[in-house]
Amino acid sequence: MPSFDIVSQYDQQEVRNAVDQTEREINNRFDFKGTNSEVQLTDDSIRIESSTEDRLNALQIVLEEKLVKRKVSLKTLLWQNLESAAGGRSQKVAKLQSGIGSEDSKSINRQIKDLGIKGIQSQNQGDQIRVSGKKRDSLQEVITSLKSSKIELPLQFINFRD
Repeated sequence: MPSFDIVSQYDQQEVRNAVDQTEREINNRFDFKGTNSEVQLTDDSIRIESSTEDRLNALQIVLEEKLVKRKVSLKTLLWQNLESAAGGRSQKVAKLQSGIGSEDSKSINRQIKDLGIKGIQSQNQGDQIRVSGKKRDSLQEVITSLKSSKIELPLQFINFRD
């Protein structure tokens, strides 16, 4: 019976490379000179800091451009509210999302059932969802439907088996 898995994960190395490229660009760009802007990567978040809110927004755009070039979905970033840092500086933190939580998996399972495709079953397996069906075409229809839906997670479809 054909099946595939739905997961939500990101490549940590690609995120690290994008942060490094962002640091290099802000060190070289004229409009960032003297702003002491910085980008910092931790295990599960990215913190950006700059002298003004304007420079912070420009820094966020540069970071997002580098992530897109590295094929990291922007849905991976969950931006927190703007905070003020020491010395009148501004900072923002972006949490890096991975894994499908129980609420999100219920929502995805509900969407799959609402499609009404005959012979399709979905089940939770930890932080991923296994979808199986009788026909390969119906599984591809599920993938197409989930790609076009407005789910706030970056979804990947892996382990497609016939």
